[in-house]
Amino acid sequence: MDGWVLFFFIVVGIPVIAGVFGDFSKRWLKLKEKQLELAASEAAERAATATGQVERLEQRVRVLERIATDGGAHLAAEIEDLRRDRASSRPQ
Repeated sequence: MDGWVLFFFIVVGIPVIAGVFGDFSKRWLKLKEKQLELAASEAAERAATATGQVERLEQRVRVLERIATDGGAHLAAEIEDLRRDRASSRPQ
């Protein structure tokens, strides 16, 4: 009788256990893949936001450099333009 139990375990038990483990592994890998995709998407979104902020700051620095190196006639106009830009970009 013990021989039949061992035979049953080898023929039926091991393949069933292997199948359950394989299914679990596939589901776990899919979950990890989705987590990585979400993290990559969030990182890309943050990078795009940072890029926009850097571009705006670079533009303002260029204007400030022009003001600092340009002689008096345009200085007042440039300052007023910056004030208008700043006032229009403030949240209402």
